[in-house]
Amino acid sequence: MPNFRILSCDGGGIRGVLSAVLLNRLSAAYPNLLQDRPDTISMYAGTSTGGILALGLAAGLTPAQIRDLYVTDGKLIFDSSWTRDVVELGGLSGSKYDNVNLKQILQETFGARKLQDLKPRVLIASFSLDNQASDPASRTWNPKFFHNFTGPDSDGDSLLVDVAMSTSAAPTYFPSYGVYIDGGVIANNPSMAAVVQAMDGRNQPGERATLDGIKLLSIGTGASLQYIDDVDHDWGDAQWIKPILNVMMDGSVGVADFECRQLLGNSYCRVEPIFPAGKSFAMDDVSKAVDLMDQANSFDLASTVAWLNASGW
Repeated sequence: MPNFRILSCDGGGIRGVLSAVLLNRLSAAYPNLLQDRPDTISMYAGTSTGGILALGLAAGLTPAQIRDLYVTDGKLIFDSSWTRDVVELGGLSGSKYDNVNLKQILQETFGARKLQDLKPRVLIASFSLDNQASDPASRTWNPKFFHNFTGPDSDGDSLLVDVAMSTSAAPTYFPSYGVYIDGGVIANNPSMAAVVQAMDGRNQPGERATLDGIKLLSIGTGASLQYIDDVDHDWGDAQWIKPILNVMMDGSVGVADFECRQLLGNSYCRVEPIFPAGKSFAMDDVSKAVDLMDQANSFDLASTVAWLNASGW
């Protein structure tokens, strides 16, 4: 399928506001980016907050509307009440937040729409803690990529709300959603997974991409300059427990970026602002939403707009 355009959005909690602002600016500078026409975006991919963003865009919301959702409802989503903090012993015996407010906001946003109701194809990353197989020899955990491509493995009947909750159930931050947790544990940058899904030979001819027909725009949530000082770290559980999640998340983002650059060459563009040294944004720090918007508004998008023009997006 020629000109199979994929927009992929990383995970990152409240830093999704940065992605939304970047897309809003790109839409203003290059109106064809998200223009409502059949041949613009063929597929949206997303993980966690990027999964919510991807579903929102596929459902017809604008980047500005999604940005406002973060700004308006962020404090409700990341609401750690005093009562819950005491009951859960400060996060030692339970998640930092419950997911009641998040689900209510998503229900108000998406209603009863299902993946099959969306016009573009979507791919949303999650992870199943238990496939609940009746055969003990087959029972295990495994990655889960929700999608609405036609075929026997389609998740078209899944509610947008349920998929959004499944992709964003970040461990330690939120409870699991049924058997699902945040897709960031396996693909915080879902770009490469999107490419593979788009080229799946089981897809119908009208929705199957060829490698030379794919154009991929990947949007990050901003990267902090992080490192572990010194060398030869003879660490155990206690030392690794704090940094290991960030190491794994950043590592998976970098692997997908490497693979897409090698595979797609000039048909791939990655947008990932690097925060100034010493500056970082926790995924649940809603007080930094305005600062994140400032970071996004100050980021130079000239090369991205040039790529959009040159690639024939």
